[in-house]
Amino acid sequence: MMAGSFQTVASMAAALLFILALAGLSRQKTAKQGNYLGMVGMAVAIGATTALALAQSPAPWMAAALLAAALAVGAVAGIAKARRVQMIAMPQLVALLHCFVGAAAVLVGFDSFLLQPGGWFEGRMNVYHLGEVGLAVFIGGVTFTGSIVANLKLSGRLSGKPLVLPGRNLLNVLMLAAYVALVVPFGMSVGAAAGLPYLIAIAVLSFVLGAHLVLAIGGGDMPVVVSLLNSLSGWAAAMAGFTLGNDLLIVTGALVGSSGAYLSYIMCKGMNRSLTAVLLGGFGEGSAPSASTAGAASGAPDSGASYRETTADEVAHLLKDSKSVVIAPGYGMAVAQAQFPVAELAKRLRSRGVDVRFAIHPVAGRMPGHMNVLLAEAKVPYDSVFEMDEVNDDFPAVDTVLVVGANDTVNPSAETDPASPIAGMPVLRVWEAANVVVLKRSMGNAGYAGVGNPLFSNGNTAMLLGDAKQSIEAVNAAL
Repeated sequence: MMAGSFQTVASMAAALLFILALAGLSRQKTAKQGNYLGMVGMAVAIGATTALALAQSPAPWMAAALLAAALAVGAVAGIAKARRVQMIAMPQLVALLHCFVGAAAVLVGFDSFLLQPGGWFEGRMNVYHLGEVGLAVFIGGVTFTGSIVANLKLSGRLSGKPLVLPGRNLLNVLMLAAYVALVVPFGMSVGAAAGLPYLIAIAVLSFVLGAHLVLAIGGGDMPVVVSLLNSLSGWAAAMAGFTLGNDLLIVTGALVGSSGAYLSYIMCKGMNRSLTAVLLGGFGEGSAPSASTAGAASGAPDSGASYRETTADEVAHLLKDSKSVVIAPGYGMAVAQAQFPVAELAKRLRSRGVDVRFAIHPVAGRMPGHMNVLLAEAKVPYDSVFEMDEVNDDFPAVDTVLVVGANDTVNPSAETDPASPIAGMPVLRVWEAANVVVLKRSMGNAGYAGVGNPLFSNGNTAMLLGDAKQSIEAVNAAL
């Protein structure tokens, strides 16, 4: 009785801390406190689960040794990875962590089935339990392989171009239908020997479906994929909680699942794409050039467009003479690890009386909040960082916009070219400013979404080509 009461109180405390953590993470100023609350909540959850396991174990010393070994392995691996990973690799690390959650749900599902296989339980068929197991394994399997493919794509070990198989959407539907056809007889099976082949088939099917879903999604949609996998990992954890009878795991999984789903909705809205369109895949496979984009049309290489090149000294003079400057960062800033010299540049300009703001597009980078994390790492003041909707109407009054490694999020084709693959996508309207300086490594690529950018050919745009970190450091030196 005491053990049950202790677990209930600990679960409520941990769940409350997780809710407060999510509330804190919703704003930059409170994100650090939100992280701390989440850490404390997880410590409470792990401590309560460990204490309950030891109290209920017939061999507490053996249970303690196994738990200590498991915690030690996880802690050592986690700390080593976290200390080694750079901020640019954060999206693929997040995808990798999602893969572990999916694998855990699959293993818990198999374990729960083997401990309590199908058959009669307390006078009735145990269909409900097997349904939970089948769903946990299916969602976990999709999360597992989908996250592995996302990790490989984000790390560059797998092409970001979508895998477009003939009838790929019909194939996905058939796999979902096959899952239903398997889970029904699995739920009615009696005994481990009868149900295990169905469960193995469900697991294999989910592995194939997860991999195929993410393989078919192009690089431009990867931020949505990361948040969607976050949601799936939460639902996988919730289903594992059902199979284990763990209320805290159910609540925690539901929090992660629902917040991830809402975040996916926000990301889709930021790209003017539906979640269905993202899941159908194929975006970024290329399209025919359009005459309306002046040589930098959708799918055309930016190297074919005319452009005006500038130097670090010229950019320094331009910024020094500006009263209002907006910096629009993108994935190129992350690749070059230029966030620190960019922060130093903003600091130097402010000391000269220049109004400096940062404009963040919802899908800039490779995961939700990627640019915010980088700027926070460089100690950029939170009150100078603005979302797209907060700053977009101000560009006509801005003297100079500094685009640091952004491409798709500042592409006017989204508003001017109905034939563009990103037509209708909300973008930062940087071209409305008096002057635009774009930092780009070279003119030979068209961004992660594979869409050319006519901004680079505009009369008020100058290109500062080269490594973004070195370019910004040169501008700082000139200042």
